[in-house]
Amino acid sequence: MTHDLKIQKQFADAVLDGRKTFEVRSNDRGYNAGDLVRFTVVEQGAAFNLTRRDHPLNGAVYRIGYVLSGWGLKNGVVAFSIEPCREQTTEA
Repeated sequence: MTHDLKIQKQFADAVLDGRKTFEVRSNDRGYNAGDLVRFTVVEQGAAFNLTRRDHPLNGAVYRIGYVLSGWGLKNGVVAFSIEPCREQTTEA
């Protein structure tokens, strides 16, 4: 399964340069190890998110490695590792 996720520019920059290798998200999508995530980079505007179409992370696909829930995370929140995925996908 591929999850299309918005990510703020400040975090996208850290993912792109390899400093950020995880995501902490509400588990409203049922994330599982082996799933893919495809990012859309946004910046906070006055009342909404503005898509940063020029950001190199846009459309990049990452594979979910380990998924953690519980263990100090609020109920319904997960943390999962991400690693770049060479294969691109059009799956929705």
